[in-house]
Amino acid sequence: MSIDTLPAATAVFDAETDAPAEPDDRSGGREPLTKRGRVRLVFAHIAVYVAAAIFVSPIVYAFFSALKPNSEMFSMPPTLIGSEVRWSNFVDVFAYGPFLTYIGNSFFVSITGTLVVLAVSTTAGYAFGRLRWKGRDAVFVIFLATLMVPQEVLVIPMFQVMQWFGWVDTYQSLILPFAFTAFGTFLMRQFFRGIPFELEEAARVDGAGPIRSFLQIILPLAKSAVAVLSVFTFLSFWNSYLWPLIVTVDYAAHGTLPVGLASFSGLQGTRWDLQMAAAIISMVPTTVLVIVLQKHLVKGIAMAGLGGR
Repeated sequence: MSIDTLPAATAVFDAETDAPAEPDDRSGGREPLTKRGRVRLVFAHIAVYVAAAIFVSPIVYAFFSALKPNSEMFSMPPTLIGSEVRWSNFVDVFAYGPFLTYIGNSFFVSITGTLVVLAVSTTAGYAFGRLRWKGRDAVFVIFLATLMVPQEVLVIPMFQVMQWFGWVDTYQSLILPFAFTAFGTFLMRQFFRGIPFELEEAARVDGAGPIRSFLQIILPLAKSAVAVLSVFTFLSFWNSYLWPLIVTVDYAAHGTLPVGLASFSGLQGTRWDLQMAAAIISMVPTTVLVIVLQKHLVKGIAMAGLGGR
């Protein structure tokens, strides 16, 4: 800038600084609530708190029941807190049976199954949502129709297939039958379709192929959807009871937590106190997982097409 133009530029700067500042709209452009609106907001909050209390109350009752003596589980009238608080019930759970083995098996099956489902669902979702090939939509509709088949209908055919492969009472039988889920593929496809195609086109101009575009562009943008699918899949494997009960023979070696919880009921009676304590312990990992990934869950569900759109 030359010396001759400096005064003009200074005048322009002074004029801009002297201009009245725009009002700071900190309300986000929203109008203040009316009296009726405040009343509705209060009732909405009350409804949410009541619903939360209804859903939390069984967990609270189970926790205090885990601290009761077994003889007081069905005492009348029912009480929330027993005559004595037995924290030792949480220790006795591990002495009653191979509970640590059940926990280890559940972690291994859930984590491995989640990783396999993520690998399959993300690649299949990319193929159905981003690539163009003949018969894509027809194949996707057929694949999606498998969601209408209940798991109980598939138990006998899946067990026969496991027998043919010699996988009964193995970790493969607990993981692989549920690795190719239509739900995961549908979730990732919906999310991938919302990503602008211009990003991939720009990558192709730079010489990137489909695999590189998927790994370096599409997948990093789908972190929220991957988090949602991870939580849903982990919970599904962690809480699965019917299939592990059928396909597992040696429960002490390959049993998972839901099967282990049933072991507290036997011919000599049911240890309800220990069963409640074991149930509370089994809820800790899934609760921590949901809390840690809460932000990603809300964002992923809203963006992946499961938020009512």
